[in-house]
Amino acid sequence: MRGRPNMKSRLLATTMIIAATTACATPQETEMASLPGTATVDYDPEIPEATSIFAELSPLYMHAPQFDQVEDSEWQGIIEEAIAIQLAEVEAIANNPNPPTMENTLVAMERSGQVFSRSYGAFSQIVGANINDTIAATDAALAPQIAAMVDSIYLNPELFNRVRTIYDNRAAMAMTPEDAMLLEVYYNNFVHRGALLGDEAQTELRSINGRLSSLSSEISQLITRGQNDAAIVVETREELEGLSDGQIAAAAALAADRGHDGHYMLTVSNTTGVPIISQLSNRDVRERIYRASVDRNQSGETSTLPMIQEAIGLRNRRAQLFGEPTHANWQMYDRMVSDPAMAIGFMTDMVPALRATQEREAAVLQDRIEQDGHSFQLAPWDWEYYAGIVRQERYALDNEEIKQYFVVDRVLEDGIFYMAGELYGLTFEERNDIPTYHPDVSVYTVFQDGEAIALFYFDPMQRDSKRGGAWMSNFVEQSHLLGLRPVVTNTQNIAPPAPGEPALATWDDVTTMFHEFGHALHGIFADQQYPSLSGTNTARDWVEFPSQFHENFAALPEVLQRYARHHETGEVIPMELVEAINRAGRFNQGHSFGEVIAASLLDMEWHSMDPNTRVNDVMGFEAAALDRIGLRSDLVPPRYKTPYFRHIFEHGYDAGYYAYTWTEMLHHDAYSYVEENGGMTREMGDHIVNTFLGQGHSKSYEQMFRDFTGRDPRVEPLLEARGLIPGDTEPAGAEGVQ
Repeated sequence: MRGRPNMKSRLLATTMIIAATTACATPQETEMASLPGTATVDYDPEIPEATSIFAELSPLYMHAPQFDQVEDSEWQGIIEEAIAIQLAEVEAIANNPNPPTMENTLVAMERSGQVFSRSYGAFSQIVGANINDTIAATDAALAPQIAAMVDSIYLNPELFNRVRTIYDNRAAMAMTPEDAMLLEVYYNNFVHRGALLGDEAQTELRSINGRLSSLSSEISQLITRGQNDAAIVVETREELEGLSDGQIAAAAALAADRGHDGHYMLTVSNTTGVPIISQLSNRDVRERIYRASVDRNQSGETSTLPMIQEAIGLRNRRAQLFGEPTHANWQMYDRMVSDPAMAIGFMTDMVPALRATQEREAAVLQDRIEQDGHSFQLAPWDWEYYAGIVRQERYALDNEEIKQYFVVDRVLEDGIFYMAGELYGLTFEERNDIPTYHPDVSVYTVFQDGEAIALFYFDPMQRDSKRGGAWMSNFVEQSHLLGLRPVVTNTQNIAPPAPGEPALATWDDVTTMFHEFGHALHGIFADQQYPSLSGTNTARDWVEFPSQFHENFAALPEVLQRYARHHETGEVIPMELVEAINRAGRFNQGHSFGEVIAASLLDMEWHSMDPNTRVNDVMGFEAAALDRIGLRSDLVPPRYKTPYFRHIFEHGYDAGYYAYTWTEMLHHDAYSYVEENGGMTREMGDHIVNTFLGQGHSKSYEQMFRDFTGRDPRVEPLLEARGLIPGDTEPAGAEGVQ
């Protein structure tokens, strides 16, 4: 995501509950691995029948959710019934009198949870993208129940004994590579979730997990409220100098909508940085919106600090129960990078060069301030404004001018869909017969070489009922075992236009669209037998690789010239602007890369402490941690400060935010392979799908990368792209700001 991958990936990492449906057995299924010399008896347990709209597969195309058939007040009862059915299904598997086999244990688990997955997959998207008081209360009520359900599965001793018996005898069993991976994933997840702990420790673990799930829901809702409440009111139009007429009209419309007729309202984003700061020439307004952003969720009704303090303490206590030295050691068990020291070292090795870059860039910006006759010292609310001026002067790059060429729908249909056609043979047809959870959402059938293979939902615009950020989710996960094709969704937060104006995207919005569509492709091309290994159900430090990889295609001239057309004149974006985008790619890395590394290391500071440590002052700990990290966080604060760092308190990126930088290394190196081998061709697209994009978690992550590039990953392409080491060429006028 720039946010998160799909909901199912997060859920499966802890529950192994799968979106499923019944399917006829194939020859492969009837010859599943079993222990030698086992006999069977008839076993037909009774399972409660569901009564909700999710009791059966949706009759809609590709089993898309029937959002129009559920009232807000019905969700809690629907999902509570689904939880009860899931638990009964699992209990039946655990109590099977027959000796354990892959078929009657692990494959049975893969078939379980159909009602829960169908209902919770739809509900989870509504929580994130169209929440209201009823939905928020339902989410809070369900969170501890779902946590208890997860614990009831993983702490079921009979079920674990069946899994362990298969695991211990795996050498004597005939399994496909995907069977073997499924077994490995299940066994490791059981151990990770506490199956080997004693009774007393398991009892405490259940309590910790239940409370953490409630805290996650509460923190997330407060972060959404805090972002909405942080908007500032500006009295006069003159104070908005630097904004376009369309932006000012949108600010006036928002103010009127929130009861401030005649004034203007500016909102903060989900990140610390507020994009509009780069345009506002009024320094006081810049400072007001910056402080509103960094101070949110620290006081009053939306303060997350007490909950964060409690969550950190509970995570540390859980690490102690498992005998782990830190929460990060416990959390990173299934990652491509499983050693916290390796993840920390990967980033801290870049800090000296990055700090030096920040110092050089700060000097350039301070000099530019003084050129305007000002005597004030560069402050964090000045950085992006003066970086914008320098960028325009050095690279002829005006972000507001560029924005006029990026109409949101055109970026999607003429840019992203064009790329997908050239690489993968995909075409898209919009449909009007699929109900959605909000009028902003559009739905497309995805075809490959004329065959319908998926449904794709697109929800681009910011609104108060949507949490910040961008993400991909699955409503239906692909599985050959279950006969299901993928139904996926992309969600973003692009600033809405003034009434009657077209929706325009910033360049960051555009790259985010390509990023999230990379996640979508990871789901669309899933080609696995088992849903828990399908598509994006991979480790945090791999799932962001396919998404970041696809960002590269946004700036290809042949793609840009398809979708980058002026919204008034239809003129294709001038080549000089395209060249300016490319030249400026390494400009301002002290800020853009610095805020990410600071946030990533802040995450590791929170989750690599001695579990005996007690944090009594959240903001004091953060300040000390940023000082230890050693970057210029006084001028370039972390992309997320602790009180609104949703990734690590709700998305499952705790001890995992480094994944964005790790996978950035992977994607820069992988894209260099694309450039060296013919570029954006169908042959290259087939190679991408056959080596990693369509492989889910059927292979190790290292093997998939080697299958694609023929080598292990190299860090040099990342460092060159970020300007931390010199490349073959330097952008004109970039001296002092590499």
